Amino acid sequence: MDGEYRSLTGTSFESKILFIGQENCPPNYFFRGNNVRDNYVIHYILDGQGTFSSANRSAVTLKKGDTFLLPKGVPCFYQADGTNPWKYFWIGLSGTKIKTMLEGSQLLDRRYLRQVQGSQFYASLTQLFAALKNQSSLANDILVESLTYQMFYHLVTEYPTKAAKSSGRAADRLKLAVYYLQENYHDSNCNVESLCHHLGLSRSYLYTLFKKNMNVSAQRYLTHLRMEGAIQLLKATDKTVQEIAHQVGYRDEFTFSKAFKRYNGFSPSAFRKNSK
Repeated sequence: MDGEYRSLTGTSFESKILFIGQENCPPNYFFRGNNVRDNYVIHYILDGQGTFSSANRSAVTLKKGDTFLLPKGVPCFYQADGTNPWKYFWIGLSGTKIKTMLEGSQLLDRRYLRQVQGSQFYASLTQLFAALKNQSSLANDILVESLTYQMFYHLVTEYPTKAAKSSGRAADRLKLAVYYLQENYHDSNCNVESLCHHLGLSRSYLYTLFKKNMNVSAQRYLTHLRMEGAIQLLKATDKTVQEIAHQVGYRDEFTFSKAFKRYNGFSPSAFRKNSK
């Protein structure tokens, strides 16, 4: 065996990095200690290959450029290849914040990632490992803290969970939908149907998107924009009700007046009179 292991005693702040290590494994070598860890251990394969498996997951062959995770409390088994044994380094971490950050990435669920060597995650991971090998000092402890969060930032942005990807797409679509309505509500051709066509979304998906995130339907939000715009025009200008109706996206004064009264209990003319 040709390797190293170090326990870390420097100021940990909130990073809770417990230990690091590196190993050049002989053929068919496997870890003979407790295969259920009390912490999280991230491994990066520097060379060679081996087999990795964990509870409720199929065994996989991993090689140079891959990374794998030993999750806290999960039985894991990993063994070096018989002809091309792997060399890897590892970083042991602990704490609820570590778990929260890992939950935002595919690594915690899959427990391995393939060919990460060209990623920002890999760059920050190797920089972190190098910093952890330095002598403890205030400056180095701050560097370690910074690189830890940088590593997790790249992990969750480059390898996000499917839920995170879906959530991100939904948030982007909602922003586009809101922007479209804010920019076009004054146009009488602006409606839910035109919004769906513009974004390529179904009415049911759009309804769910608005209700879940804004607790209002897209139609109600569009009405809100038009009514609030009309209120400002009634207060600040002497434009006729018909002119205001057209300016906030209604084709005729009658439909606008009915909608306005439903919105705040007054007709446009009565509202203007009371506001003055």
